[in-house]
Amino acid sequence: MHEYRTHRCGDLRKENAGEKVRLSGWIHRKRDHGNLLFIDLRDHYGITQCVIDVSSPIFQSVENARLETVIRVTGEIVKRSDDTINASLSTGDIELNISEFDVLGEAGNLPLQVNSDDDYGEETRLRYRFLDLRRDRIHKNIVLRSRVISDIRRRMTDQGFIEFQTPILTSTSPEGARDFLVPSRLHPGEFYALPQAPQQFKQLIMIAGFDRYFQIAPCFRDEDARADRSPGEFYQLDMEMSFVSQDDVFDALEPVLHGIFSEFGNKKVVTSPPFPRIPYDEALLKYGTDKPDLRNPIEIEDVTEIWRGTEFKIFASAIDKGSVVRAIPAPGAGSKPRSFFDKLNDWARAEGAGGLGYIVFEKGEGKGPIARFLDDERINKLKVQADLKDGDAVFFTCAAELTASQFAGKARTRIGVDLELITDDRFDFCWVVDYPMYEADHHTGELQFSHNPFSMPQGGLEALEKLDPLEIKAYQYDIVCNGIELSSGAIRNHRPEIMYKAFQIAGYTTEEVETRFGGMLNALKYGAPPHGGSAPGIDRIVMLLANEENIREITMFPMTQQAQDLMMGAPAPADRSHLDELHLDVIKKPETGDN
Repeated sequence: MHEYRTHRCGDLRKENAGEKVRLSGWIHRKRDHGNLLFIDLRDHYGITQCVIDVSSPIFQSVENARLETVIRVTGEIVKRSDDTINASLSTGDIELNISEFDVLGEAGNLPLQVNSDDDYGEETRLRYRFLDLRRDRIHKNIVLRSRVISDIRRRMTDQGFIEFQTPILTSTSPEGARDFLVPSRLHPGEFYALPQAPQQFKQLIMIAGFDRYFQIAPCFRDEDARADRSPGEFYQLDMEMSFVSQDDVFDALEPVLHGIFSEFGNKKVVTSPPFPRIPYDEALLKYGTDKPDLRNPIEIEDVTEIWRGTEFKIFASAIDKGSVVRAIPAPGAGSKPRSFFDKLNDWARAEGAGGLGYIVFEKGEGKGPIARFLDDERINKLKVQADLKDGDAVFFTCAAELTASQFAGKARTRIGVDLELITDDRFDFCWVVDYPMYEADHHTGELQFSHNPFSMPQGGLEALEKLDPLEIKAYQYDIVCNGIELSSGAIRNHRPEIMYKAFQIAGYTTEEVETRFGGMLNALKYGAPPHGGSAPGIDRIVMLLANEENIREITMFPMTQQAQDLMMGAPAPADRSHLDELHLDVIKKPETGDN
């Protein structure tokens, strides 16, 4: 018999009755029934119920063992009686009668209960993450993550993609986030950077003549944490293709995403390829965001002209000064009590808006605080444009265009949630396309790249030379699922002269471009194919599939919101000898406040 186990804790069935077996695992639960003591023994594969009679000479040893102690038990498998079968367990038809018992690893007092779904708080859960990972939900999430990554690899290689690994120690990046810097021992005063993404390397792979590349790439960004973003590091399906248009990239990626979400999505409906393609400007107008949740049927309407010149001076005066009015339909809200509308107004004020004006439609008429400012003709136009009928309501926001769009987007989501319009039985995908190449900095007004600086502008060099930069669109795109951005991507700028001009418009001199991106520019001068790609986030994919709201729940060893690893004690001070070796010194942050 094997030293530790003849079977795993999820293996045994009624066909094994009468066999003498050995199992090893953790004590998941104990139940004392007087003359009998039951133990649920757990390993990675499942749970087996074990039982021992009070008359056994080893009973006391079994009884004294604490939860989460690692034990080895040997004994005979017996069928359970019909009234004790546990249909929720794969091993629920049998139990093991313990005849031999050994403690392999004793457990101390537990800071959190493994057999409970109680939330013990971020600090406790992450400080004792090795215990948290034993819990069923988290354990299954991590296994799901592994299976998803394996499936991605299979689907990519089946399409002819080859997996390569790109450097971790590299130079700084223009991706937009802060770099993590690594000091060089051999080159005092100089630093490597951890890659925010393998952007330049994957383009160089295409220039090197490899036609289809991918990797499950680690990326490092010194960013603050969010529910859908880990502080420090994350992983993405990084892919790039040569001799392709934007449609070719979509055609390669859509079957992978559709297949993954169909296989692991718990039978939810998944958008079939081709996924809808929504221009960026249209997304801002109709959904108030470039990350639209298409499960929400509400579409925002621009009703500025309906309100222009009316007696409702709050809107009319603002319109004369350049503001716009957005309408957010609320299907079926007409039957809601006044408190529904009051709560939405309170929410709007908490979000920094003046409120949400509204109209309710009943018996063919518009009613509500501001309905009287619209004549019948304007009311009818509103009903047609926003597809409103009796029993519906519509809310309004008035502000500068970008502010109005963003707030209308938030209101669309809030109203969709409050009216229970957003179902949880679908994965709705879309591409957001035609991003602007440039945007004006909100504070300085200076032009800057709005997305990936290595993207090809639509219209090429001619567009850069002749068009207003704010009118130029780029071959840039995002893939969005249920309101979550999974990936940014682009057709790349593979022409040096276009790259110089694109960066010049963003304020870079020729010398700056050659200094920061010399390796890329040099490669482009030796024959670069048209190429493009994308990089869907692994963490966000798994988060959606696991129906979790926080990246932490699908990450093996996440950091806290303050970017600390409480379990391993990172970050931590370096000792003096290490700093000297790296030619570094630490300047302490000056204390503030009165002494």
